[in-house]
Amino acid sequence: MKRDIETKLSAARTRLVLDKPFLGALVLRLPMIEADPKWCQTTATDARSFYYNPDYIDALSLDQTQFVLAHEALHCALSHFARRLHRNKFRWDVACDFAVNPLLVNDGLTPPPGALFEESYEGMTAEEIYPYIDENNSDEPMDRHVYDDEQESGKGQGRNDSRTEHDEDREQGEQPDQGGDRGSGPEEGGEQAEEDSEGGGAPQPPPLSPTETEALSTQWQQRLAGAAQTAMQAGKLGGAMARMVEHLLQPQLPWRMLLARYMTAEGREDFSYFRPSRREGDAIHPSLRSSQLNVAVILDVSGSISEGEMTEFLAEVNAIKGQMRARVLLHACDAGMVEDGPWEYEPWEEFSLPREFTGGGGTSFKPPFEWIEREGHRPDLMLYFTDAEGEFPKHPPLFPVIWLVKGKHKVPWGQRIQLN
Repeated sequence: MKRDIETKLSAARTRLVLDKPFLGALVLRLPMIEADPKWCQTTATDARSFYYNPDYIDALSLDQTQFVLAHEALHCALSHFARRLHRNKFRWDVACDFAVNPLLVNDGLTPPPGALFEESYEGMTAEEIYPYIDENNSDEPMDRHVYDDEQESGKGQGRNDSRTEHDEDREQGEQPDQGGDRGSGPEEGGEQAEEDSEGGGAPQPPPLSPTETEALSTQWQQRLAGAAQTAMQAGKLGGAMARMVEHLLQPQLPWRMLLARYMTAEGREDFSYFRPSRREGDAIHPSLRSSQLNVAVILDVSGSISEGEMTEFLAEVNAIKGQMRARVLLHACDAGMVEDGPWEYEPWEEFSLPREFTGGGGTSFKPPFEWIEREGHRPDLMLYFTDAEGEFPKHPPLFPVIWLVKGKHKVPWGQRIQLN
């Protein structure tokens, strides 16, 4: 049976390499290790190796085996082990599965029974999904993520009990068994590892240290880029995967820093060398030119932007406005301009969110630009807070536009700043 399981895993991995080179290249980076069923009832990863329960693999079809291999590899390639930060582990693990599985399903892979899939989460990152995972959520990840410490959440990880012998030993002050092969030293090949505990498979590996986490995150990002390049050269990188890779690999500065940079550039005070009137003599001396910056702020209230996110955004604009003498004209739009607006704020007035909006419909980005043209406004800068899902005007206006985008959608023109 053991040899049959190894053959199935090798065959699934080979088919991924041939049919889906992006996923195949990532899977090759994870040595495959038979795990002790006491802690691994399905599959698991510690960002170094792929652990599996032979009985679970035996029950899967070859197509489903491809899915579970690619599932663990994507957790690693997306650095889910390094992105949890302060978040609850159980909710984070569920969010990560909801983020990974749609990518694999859309790429043509067949999920095993129990794989988490929610169509509404398609195209979202684990960070975007996490707030929607309730603390009492009954969903269970299909695998175990053993790269960081367990939390007392009252939930099991995968289909396992929430407490294992490994966890009990750690609570009693005993050190985790270090005898198992964790694939230590990030291995470049994917050779089958030897079973390293008598008759029971490999013990649960200890969590990654902060140093290991940082090093592996960098390494997996490099592997992600290399796998994407290989797949693109073969013409076998799907659209969803390509967008995901582009989003992860593009350099990203904090959105507050970028917003401050662009607003300051538009509203800077500078010296002017325009010729003065003749009554001041023939000499031309530089004079400080200082003018008020007129900013139009448009909020997308189509239903996908929460009030908390709007409040955070407006607080940041208010802080910048107070430093650079900006007058703000605020309006909101879904499929059309809301009836309550606009709202005007002088530089010395606090910029705050109106009590409520009458929005929540579809999305079109044409009405704000038509409204500005119709009312004769000439802003020095427009800030548009949105998820970028809607119909854009065909041509950009004569004034600069900064799109502050929640999500992954692109904009046809203007400066795009990623919010999340």
